[in-house]
This record gives sequence, structure tokens and C-alpha cells, in this order.
Amino acid sequence: MSIVKMKHLRLMGLQQDREELLRVLQRMGCVEIDEPVVDRTDPEWSALQNPDVTALIHARERGGEGERALAALKRYAPQKGAVRTALTEQELFDQARLEQGEQAIKAVLEAEQTLAALRAQQTKLETQLQELAPWLALDVPLDTPSTKEVTVQLGTLPALVEVSEAQGRLQAETELARLTCAGSDAERHYLLLMYHNSAREQVAALLKELGWTAVPPRNWTGTAQENHTRIQRELTALAQQIEATEEQLRQLGGARERVQQVVDRAAVDADREEGASRLLDTQNAFFLEGWLPQDSGEAVSRALEDFACAFELTDPEPEDYEKVPVKLKNNWFTKPLNMVTEMYVYPAYDGLDPNPLMAPFFIVFFGLMMADMAYGLLMLLGGWYLLKKLHAKGTMGHMGGLLVLCGVSTFIFGALTGGFLGDFIPQIAKLIDPNSNVQLPYLFTPLTDTLAILVGSLVLGLIQIITGMAISVVYQCRNGHWVDALWNEITWWIVLAGAALAILGVGNVAGYPVVLFVGLAMLVYGSTRNAKGFGKVTALIGAVYNGVSGYFSDILSYARLMALMLAGAVIAQVFNTLGSVTGNVIVFVIISLIGNALNLALNLLGCYVHDLRLQCLEFFGRFYKEGGRPFAPMTYKTKYADIIKEEN
Repeated sequence: MSIVKMKHLRLMGLQQDREELLRVLQRMGCVEIDEPVVDRTDPEWSALQNPDVTALIHARERGGEGERALAALKRYAPQKGAVRTALTEQELFDQARLEQGEQAIKAVLEAEQTLAALRAQQTKLETQLQELAPWLALDVPLDTPSTKEVTVQLGTLPALVEVSEAQGRLQAETELARLTCAGSDAERHYLLLMYHNSAREQVAALLKELGWTAVPPRNWTGTAQENHTRIQRELTALAQQIEATEEQLRQLGGARERVQQVVDRAAVDADREEGASRLLDTQNAFFLEGWLPQDSGEAVSRALEDFACAFELTDPEPEDYEKVPVKLKNNWFTKPLNMVTEMYVYPAYDGLDPNPLMAPFFIVFFGLMMADMAYGLLMLLGGWYLLKKLHAKGTMGHMGGLLVLCGVSTFIFGALTGGFLGDFIPQIAKLIDPNSNVQLPYLFTPLTDTLAILVGSLVLGLIQIITGMAISVVYQCRNGHWVDALWNEITWWIVLAGAALAILGVGNVAGYPVVLFVGLAMLVYGSTRNAKGFGKVTALIGAVYNGVSGYFSDILSYARLMALMLAGAVIAQVFNTLGSVTGNVIVFVIISLIGNALNLALNLLGCYVHDLRLQCLEFFGRFYKEGGRPFAPMTYKTKYADIIKEEN
């Protein structure tokens, strides 16, 4: 597999053909429209302007309204087992279906707006009920007015003040005032105050001392109980309206697919209009620049021949490689590794596709760390569900494929180690029959063959590092940098091979490890060839130190393969042991399944992160040239439906 070679498209066409031409390119799904690189100060280009983006804004707004409608339907008419549907191009662009979906969106949003208003009114009335509650025992109308001679006022006193004490002090102060208690709570007493205006100053002074707070009238009419009854009736009517509106939303759940189609259509239109926003326009013509895969050049050329336009397809120049989008050409085996590549960074256009180089190592390492048949089966099931039932696309689709591949690897290593939910089978067999000696067959186990697994992990690491060095040598030689390959990579191969032969006592001539001496001589020359004077010494010391410490630490990093395999096995066995201590088969199964579920979740995350680290740091660092951006052609990018393209 490799990075797909790209062609640069430059096109000048008539304004009247622009919309149809963009639709054709979008249907083909192989052209990424880029910002034109032109000198806008040049008189020949000065007349070109960026297009109006009103249609793009409208498409995005339409999609946003559709998403809000779907969110409302999800709350009131939830759908079970949501899956991607299939639409033909004719159905996607059918105007009648679009109008039906837009009408459904309008109905849903209006119903949701109505529901929000009803609930706001409901909250308001419930608040009023809470305000009325302390005054319910008062049989005097709340809107009783003051007169020229008498003041009527509602108010409160702190709960620390005794009502009887307040009434007594007011009575002692003047006989022209009365204080009537309507109710009390933990914080306040609620009272009706009536006094003759001639006693205003006496009443005001006393009540200020007691902590009196006047309650402003709310335009109530009638007694508190009458208002309470009225509000209760209004709340009952509101509850009925809310239920009717919610039922309306539930009924609109049947239009979900039409709403989803509007969202998908809006996404398609927005993608096309976003591409159109990168064009340069005049009143009668437009200019387009973009990229397409080399193998799509002939098909695009044939499609453009139907339009009155001038275009050219050229190969990018080396100085333009930074701007060229990157498309990775992968098969079913390596495509799921796009999830890893996208999480790291895309390779440069003149770099190497890491997926086929990384795939065997990533999958084997993951399976080695998980190493459990049951976990492998569950991963296979999860991947199958994502791919076949949910028809997951993009990153989720890559995750599904990766779960399947790593699930197979996990099952194989689980079979080699005899792991099935740890030691679940032997433990439950012993619970059922204490004399049972059931044991799954195994080639090695993490608990008894730890050292062998550690050595094997380091050997796998050495193989990956040497593979990375070999890729680097090939890449450098292909680009004409064979001198750097010789002194930076091949020299260390000879040194390492010589050291291995010397340790084994093989290949010595007259008792001397000739291969090692040759490698060391090459190391001395290669590391100092570009240095002068004392700099040769520091260059040699630096090369030896960095090389030895670098290779040692890199290889030692692969010990994490053994560590995670051991940790997963131990955690599974610990939960199985906790369950077996109870002596009850049912309790054992419950504890074991809960513990293994937690172990599986932890291991899925841990193994992925550590596997990713080994690939990105130890492997990619030897040959990977980063800096690319993914190829993003204008196409049918839908969220809810798969578009079936029809034959012309």
C-alpha cells in the first residue's frame, strides 16, 4: 500500500455551468477544491471575486434546525436500535421528500417552542402557588385597599419574634392598630396589618423595631384561597396542553427519516457550497483549483468535456508537496489502522504510508497484551456490531475493523496462554466439583513463564526497530540519500551484528571479532565525517552515547507488552478468586463477570494507548515523515443514510 499520487486541477468555466459542474464533481467524490493561489493585484486576476456564501449559510442553518428537531424527537419519541438507512440519489434530491422533511422540522420545532412556553407558564404558576401558600388561612381579599383613614398592609416578621408578643406590644402602643397572623414557616410569620392613619408614626416605629417587612401586592384579586383554586385549575389545563403537545411530538416521531434526510441533504449542499466558496468568480466565469487522485484523472476529464470549460491536470512540483492533500491507499487489512494514523498525524505527501508497515505489529502487540479468548470474542462481537449492524463509517468504522483484527489476535494469544476470563473455567469447575482438575491447554502462561514472555517481548521490539531501520534505509536510498543510510543506519546494523557474533563466539578471525571492529570503525568515521578538530571527539561521544542508550531504552520499552499481559491476567484471576471464596456458583459468576468487565474496559484503553505509543515513538521515529493533511474531496458526506449512486 502507498500514498496515492495526486493531480492538480485548474479550471476556468462559465458561470451558468458552475452549479451543475460542482454537482457532477461532488457525485464523483474525487475532487478536493482548494483556495486558488493567484496574485489578486495582477490586473488579469483583479476582476475575480469570492462568491456569495448565502447558500452555504442557508444550508448550515437548515442542517442545524434539522439536528434540533432530531434532538427533540430523541427526547419525546426515542428510537430503538437506530441504524443507517439507504437512499438513492433520486430520493436524496427529491424535492417533494425535502419539503415533507422541512414541514416536519417546522412542526417539531413549533411544538417544542409551544412546549417550552407552556412549561415556563407552568413554572410561573407553581411559583405563585408557593407565594400564596402562607396566606391561605387569611379570609380577607388580598386586594383589600387602604382608605383615607385606614391603611391595610400585608407583611412579614422574623420567625424569632413571637406573634402574640408583637400583637401585645402593638396593642399596648395603640388601640388603633390590629395585627392578624395568616400563617408561618421556619423563617417568617405572614401577617395582615390594619391601623388608623393617625397612629402611623407609632405603628411604624414599633414594627421597625420588630423587623417588619412589607410585602408588595402582586395584583391579586380575591382571597388567597380563591387565587389558589384558580391557579390549580389553570395548572390542570396546562398539564393537559403539555401532554397533548408531547403526544404531538411522539406522533411526529414517524417523520424522523424525513428529518434525517433533510439533515443529510443540508450536509451535502453545505459541502458543495463550501467548495464553491473557494472559487473565484466574475459575472460570467469562474476559476477553480483543486486536487484529485491520479487514477481519477481520466474519469474527471471525460466528465468535464460535457461543459464549456478549459482545464488542465498537472503533477505537483516538489516545492508544492506541503500543499498536496494525502490519500492513503489501503485494503481491508490496513484501512482500520487509519484510526491510529489520524490520531497521530498524517504522513507528508512525499513520505511513506505507515499503515501496512504498522498493521502486523500493532495487531500482534495488542493481542499479546490482552491475551484472553473471551476478551477476543467480545471484541470480535463489538467490531461486528459496529460494522454490520450500525454500518459505522469514518473513525467509528475504523474502530470496528480494528476491534475485529485485534480480537482475532487476542483470541489466538488467549488460546496460547489458556486464558478465558482469566482462570474462569478451572475455578468454576472446582466450585462445582472440588476434585475437578479441569485445565485449558496452553503453550505458556503469564504467571509461570514471565521471563520467557519478557524475552519474547524484547525480541519483538528488536524486530520492529530493525524493521523501522530497514524502511528508513530503503526510503533514504530511494531519495538518493544512500550515504546517510550507510552511516546512520547500516553502520549500527554492523555494530549490533558484530556484538551479537562476539557474544556467541561466532565469526571471529584469529581470535578477533572482525565484524564488530569493522562496525566500530564505520561508526567512528561516519559520526565524525562532517566535524572538524575537537568537534570530531564530541561528535563520536554523542553518537555512541545516543546510539547505545537510544537502542537500549527503545528495546526496553517493549517490556510493557509483558507487563500489560501479566497485569490483565492477574486482575482477572483476582476477581475470580474473590468470587470463588464465597463458595456459591451464582455469586462467583456475578463477581467474576463484573470484575472481568472492568478488566476488559481497562485493558482496551491501556493496551490501545501503549500500543499506540510503541508505534508512534519507537517505530515511526525511524522513518516517518509527518506534516500531511488528509484528502477531503467534495462528496456525499451524510450522517444518517448511505447514498446509493445510480448509473447514468
